[in-house]
Amino acid sequence: MKKFLIVGLGNIGEKYGNTRHNIGFKILDEVAATYDTSFETDKLGDVASFRYKGRTFMLLKPSTFMNLSGKAVKFWMQKEKIAIENTLVITDDLNIDFGTIRVKGKGSDGGHNGLKDIQEKLGTNKYPRFRFGVGSNYSKGRQVDYVLGEWNKEEESKFIERLPTAVKVVTSFGTAGLANTMNTFNGK
Repeated sequence: MKKFLIVGLGNIGEKYGNTRHNIGFKILDEVAATYDTSFETDKLGDVASFRYKGRTFMLLKPSTFMNLSGKAVKFWMQKEKIAIENTLVITDDLNIDFGTIRVKGKGSDGGHNGLKDIQEKLGTNKYPRFRFGVGSNYSKGRQVDYVLGEWNKEEESKFIERLPTAVKVVTSFGTAGLANTMNTFNGK
């Protein structure tokens, strides 16, 4: 039985619930709803799991806050004995147009503190990631305010439209593999 760890990055707490930085949590909520599973609070995060096409998908929303995500990722990879190549980290990305998807097998942290911490804790930048574009519609020096800001109505509407595709990215990663998922969804 192949196992996959799908990590959605975000910040815990109501005040962060509808912010751009919590896109990983939002996508995992949609995956859980689609596959009729629910999250339970466990060590270093909320976890859920489901089976699909002979694979087990473990969903993790770290409770460590964004900038300390690596601790939770490493813990659950070790606990569940899930290889790094079977771990997918979902995050927001300011450098990609809103709603655009980019899946990669490795890369820099791109200034994203959550990815920076994961890279530091895992000792490598070679782990799959799913970046969801939130655009860069902010004034110079206002990056933090932008990612911690709430969606405007137009963004929220467009995001809801993109959620089914985001769910397909997650299941494709586990069933079709990284390369096929990249070819199918990147830039879409």
